[in-house]
Amino acid sequence: MRLAIIGLPNSGKTTLFNALTGGNIATSAVSSGQFEINTAIVNVPDERIDRLAEMYESKKKVYATITYTDIGGLDKGIGKGGMPGPMRTALAQVDGFVHVIRAFRSDTVPHPYHSVDPQRDLEILDSELLLIDTLAVETRLERLHHELRVKGKRAEQGVIDEVPLLEKLQAHLAQEKPLRDLDLTAEEKKKLGGYGFLTMKPVLIVLNLGDEVKESDKRVTFSYRRAKQIAIQAALEAELAQLSPEDAAVFMEEYGVTELSAAQVIRLSYELVGIHSFLTAGEKETRAWSIPIGATAFEAAGAIHSDIQQGFIRAEVIPYHVLMEAGSEKAVKAAGKMRLESKDYVVQDGDVMVFRHSG
Repeated sequence: MRLAIIGLPNSGKTTLFNALTGGNIATSAVSSGQFEINTAIVNVPDERIDRLAEMYESKKKVYATITYTDIGGLDKGIGKGGMPGPMRTALAQVDGFVHVIRAFRSDTVPHPYHSVDPQRDLEILDSELLLIDTLAVETRLERLHHELRVKGKRAEQGVIDEVPLLEKLQAHLAQEKPLRDLDLTAEEKKKLGGYGFLTMKPVLIVLNLGDEVKESDKRVTFSYRRAKQIAIQAALEAELAQLSPEDAAVFMEEYGVTELSAAQVIRLSYELVGIHSFLTAGEKETRAWSIPIGATAFEAAGAIHSDIQQGFIRAEVIPYHVLMEAGSEKAVKAAGKMRLESKDYVVQDGDVMVFRHSG
């Protein structure tokens, strides 16, 4: 899973990137249109992995991961005339956006628009992404209409079917609504999968707070679907990410912090794109496996290995909370609480699974 961290200049994108990844990339003002990318893979914090590894005395722990890409160069006017190719490609290839909105004041890092207004900044970048998608739809429709005029009845059925679908998108965008709000069938989504429309992607809005936090800074208003929101003091958490776990724990205890907001951002990122984890545990390793919400046991088996999927016989399933309450796998089996499920079973978040297979 890959998410792009986006935002206006001086919003704190790279600072958040450092807070999430433990990196130490220099933060500096980047001029509008200057395309820069930083990428890192981070573990999704999951207490279940830690507790299962302790229970099974696992030699190795493997967490679910997220790839974050910090993309610079987005600013007001970026959508005019279409976004530059490399930037458009980078944004189109991610599964969702972490949209950083500046809610802090600073004399040393001036706001490019001379005042701090989170709602305005959210709407500026939203408008640019809407414009980029609108131009992409219009360009594609022009080509399709030209092909239909030239070929007439000889046009391929796929081209004929694509026109009303894109016109549906065009009408929706004309209302200044992101495509993530549009109700589409599974078949329509499949047809549009290769386009990488930007406003179709889910978005996590991160309000970047300063040292002095005002209650009014903690929220912006949005109405679109497939979106979540959180507030974080990115600069503080980026500094904490540079500390050793022991020093960070001392700091958190001193200030009464039970969990860093960066960890919450990572978990919300994971939930954002509609995936969750099933778990496997044993002496060799305890691991979280990422699958789409709604995936079956057969599909989960394929996440581990195609051979397991092809030879699928059944799945042994213990919900995580049942295992914790019983205290051991042996106790669960003795109580008759381990379930045998077929390939059609819909896997639940936190299911501890063993796949029986031939071959």
